[in-house]
Amino acid sequence: MKLSKALGAVCVAVLAVSTWAATPPIVTITVDATTAPRKIFHASLKIPATPGDLTLYYPKWIPGEHAPDGPVIDLAGLKFSAAGKTLKWRRDLLDGFTLHVDVPAGVTEIAAELDFLSPATFEGGFSAGSSATDKLAIISWNQVLLYPKGFKSDDINYSASLKLPPGWKFGTPLPVASQSGNEVKFATVSLTTLVDSPVITGEFLKVVPLAQDPVTEMDIAADSAAALEAPQETWDHYKSLVDQAQKLFGAHHYRDYHFLYTLSDHVAHFGLEHHESDDSRVDERALVDDTSRKLSASLLPHEYVHSWNGKFRRPADLATPDYQEPMQDDLLWVYEGLTNYLGFVLTARSGLLTADQDRDDLAMTASALDHLPGRTWRNLQDTADAAPQLYFSPRAWESWRRSTDFYNEDTLNWLWVDVIIRQQTKGAKSIDDFCHLFHGAPSTGPALKTYNFDDVVNALNQVAPYDWRGFWTERLTNHGPGAPLGGIEGSGWKVVYDETPSEMMTSSAGAYHFVPAAFAIGLVVNDEGAIADTIEGEFAAKAGIGPGMKLVAVNGRRFSAEILRDAIKSAKTGTAPIEFLVENTDYYKTYKIDYHGGEKYPHLVRDDSKPDLLTEILKAK
Repeated sequence: MKLSKALGAVCVAVLAVSTWAATPPIVTITVDATTAPRKIFHASLKIPATPGDLTLYYPKWIPGEHAPDGPVIDLAGLKFSAAGKTLKWRRDLLDGFTLHVDVPAGVTEIAAELDFLSPATFEGGFSAGSSATDKLAIISWNQVLLYPKGFKSDDINYSASLKLPPGWKFGTPLPVASQSGNEVKFATVSLTTLVDSPVITGEFLKVVPLAQDPVTEMDIAADSAAALEAPQETWDHYKSLVDQAQKLFGAHHYRDYHFLYTLSDHVAHFGLEHHESDDSRVDERALVDDTSRKLSASLLPHEYVHSWNGKFRRPADLATPDYQEPMQDDLLWVYEGLTNYLGFVLTARSGLLTADQDRDDLAMTASALDHLPGRTWRNLQDTADAAPQLYFSPRAWESWRRSTDFYNEDTLNWLWVDVIIRQQTKGAKSIDDFCHLFHGAPSTGPALKTYNFDDVVNALNQVAPYDWRGFWTERLTNHGPGAPLGGIEGSGWKVVYDETPSEMMTSSAGAYHFVPAAFAIGLVVNDEGAIADTIEGEFAAKAGIGPGMKLVAVNGRRFSAEILRDAIKSAKTGTAPIEFLVENTDYYKTYKIDYHGGEKYPHLVRDDSKPDLLTEILKAK
């Protein structure tokens, strides 16, 4: 076809733009973390550009965080320039994560300068949370970069370098190209890989090898050298974790794996999965204090499982092309729920908790869900659908609002699945066979294989024919009553209550400073008397007590955890109600709790009428 001269000129221009757009850029980023103790990181970027409006994104939907929670509020000091001249820019009026830069004629590259303000106090969640102390820091690349519109994150390449405080060591899954002093240059990787590869660094950093083929290690930064001196049996348990996970899945999908473990009382505490690492943060003495170690024992098993379930196998609607397109969380009952169950299993199989301790933990999970009035209006599926909001909901009214229950409730549901598979196949198969089929061979480097609801149902049917579609539809849409206890009961155990707290309950109450009174009177109160929640329909709520109030005195005596527990015990043998003096927005009122059931603490006990499948599930392979 013949084109007119004018039309031909337009087409040539369009083709030129299309050719640039089809050639993904290489962005250079240099991060100066030498001021990490001040909790500020400086980044310099060089971004290829063409004249006109250059649209840049700050990462919004961060993989694994399941919400549009990129910490854009902590982006500061933004400056753009080209050829030594400052460029004008403006934030998009419809989306605060989008920036527009005016690029003048003749410019092929712009320079960007920015600071990331890491929260200065213990606050925030995930990569928006506190990430630096005087002795350590965690650099999440999504905090310190911008990327141009028009490319998939798989297609844009970043050449990154990092300057660390003098003497600090580091750990990361990112391939290192070179290192000179405290400056590290990394191999050029895709934006996807960069964001998926945080760096842990600190003055006190210990590397613990766990396996050689492939290389698997713990890179642990702490606020003190003493915090790193765990007993040998702790390292042995983590070595066993790697071995047991490999046996569970039958393959791996990483080149090497780094447990990035932060021990500090001054950073946000959470776990966040990555394909070849995790970013897990706990209190400073979590490896050397027995109570703290037990309470955080399941964190690394959970995050490690995510390398298979969440990173390799991922719901299709969570596999977005960049960090701007919204993610859909409806399958978090697989992504997070199955991961939570497998983490529970691996915690026992690796010896990080004994089987008794793991069962105690399961009993607390089951009993909390069994006292959850919010399920009468919000089904389990909606906790996943509403995850972007529920992750950041307050603790007050949690029992009525519900929270991210697709973690704990689906621990019970996937246990039920495991039990059904064992029953249907007369013990020949288990959830391990599903993991081999769904997540297993062949071993690969980082890869992505998406799935949908039908894929999960079909894979389960390949392992053990059953009405899995009906099972999951019921589990996701029912409103109770009560928690889904079919898996516990089918595994040969049952939930009972008595007046003796379990080891895990005692440890939890002491470490997290609460009084375990929820199962007796429906009161969630800390050891200073602050009331976080009252369970709708239970004794405290019926008496008129609610979240935000403060328990001042019990039966006329100043409140303490011991005084409250003693009052609940003594009421069992009397007829008088328990009297609470409560402060509510500067007003004081006495409430009477007519409860005489004594203390109530959950346990799992054997049901000898059924085979003991749970013990078999938790047994090391």
